[in-house]
Amino acid sequence: MKRKLVIGAAALLAAGAAGTTTAIASGDDGEGTVTGPQAERATAAALEETGGGTANAVEKDSENGATWEVEVTTPAGKTVDVRLDENFHVVVVEGDSESSDGSGADD
Repeated sequence: MKRKLVIGAAALLAAGAAGTTTAIASGDDGEGTVTGPQAERATAAALEETGGGTANAVEKDSENGATWEVEVTTPAGKTVDVRLDENFHVVVVEGDSESSDGSGADD
């Protein structure tokens, strides 16, 4: 009986975690922080565009016709937002307005 209870609790936790991930990924307005395979594809495309760096966040986005936004700190230390369409093609790269250095994309 104890074994069934443990297995049932583990299944319940897994289902709850999956529900939480879905809620975080979709958000109330269809935008918000995203994780998982699609976020990894968006990150790879953004880092390819910037020539490397560090992806700080991946979000669903609707600005400039984009579907994805990846905030990247470039190898030069500048923070940019790489916006991608639903096929992970770059729509635009913009300086991150929340960046502390106020600089934009590499020129």
